Amino acid sequence: MRSLLMALLLLATATAARAARVDTLDIPSAAMHKTYRAAVVLPASYAKNKKANYPVLYLLHGAWGHFGDWLNKTPDKQLLHRLADQYNLIIVNPEGETFSFYLNSPVSPDSQFETYLTQEVISKIDQTYRTVANRKGRVIAGLSMGGHGALFLSARHPDLYCAAGSMSGTLDLRTWNRKLAPAEAADRARLWAPILGSEADNPERFTDNSVLTLVEQMHRNGLPLIIDCGVDDGLIDINRELHRRLVYNHTPHDYTERPGAHTWEYWQTALPYQVLFLQQVLKANGAAVE
Repeated sequence: MRSLLMALLLLATATAARAARVDTLDIPSAAMHKTYRAAVVLPASYAKNKKANYPVLYLLHGAWGHFGDWLNKTPDKQLLHRLADQYNLIIVNPEGETFSFYLNSPVSPDSQFETYLTQEVISKIDQTYRTVANRKGRVIAGLSMGGHGALFLSARHPDLYCAAGSMSGTLDLRTWNRKLAPAEAADRARLWAPILGSEADNPERFTDNSVLTLVEQMHRNGLPLIIDCGVDDGLIDINRELHRRLVYNHTPHDYTERPGAHTWEYWQTALPYQVLFLQQVLKANGAAVE
């Protein structure tokens, strides 16, 4: 029995030594005059392979969430650890606040998340870790609000990212074409007021900041894109519309519908497919760590 316990202890120790680690990093924002935190998942090989520069996946959370969601809310709490180890990939979970949509608010100087993500977060990560510090080694993805953020930021900053992915993305910020109950519409207007103001008074702000209206920019950029949504998700029609527009303007992309709703169970299933797609782009760029 003692020998068995010793063997199990040695196995657990060896497994822990091979496992990814998670750092919690403070990332100050000069744009917003505050400091946010990010979770950084480092593959186990990072500590041993001192000469390699690692590609980075920026993985964004959804509305009403925070930077720790991808680590804390998936049913499998080791999902990101395994993906980081499997692909020798640094995974960064930055803060996006509860309803920023990762854009620069024209209303509030306290919500400048496009600047924060594309300038301050990337700069801090590249200064702190051994990264492939150019677009060839940098990809971005996210769920719901984060799906919007990933496609929005990559469309507007193709010099920073080489590929992007969206899971169950909220890809149209306009509410006029959503099937919302009156109480839900009023609540949505309340949430948008400090970010984009009133949709009735400033409809162009909602149009200009919607992924759905960036399809020509996506076509010009030519970035590899992967988009998926559950067939039982309330956002399926918006995702189908983006797919239709990308097909119409001949923008290559990977689009999938699968069973599921707007749930962590769905995103846990979706993420490995997205990471596999993104890893293939990184490998083609010569940025993957073998």
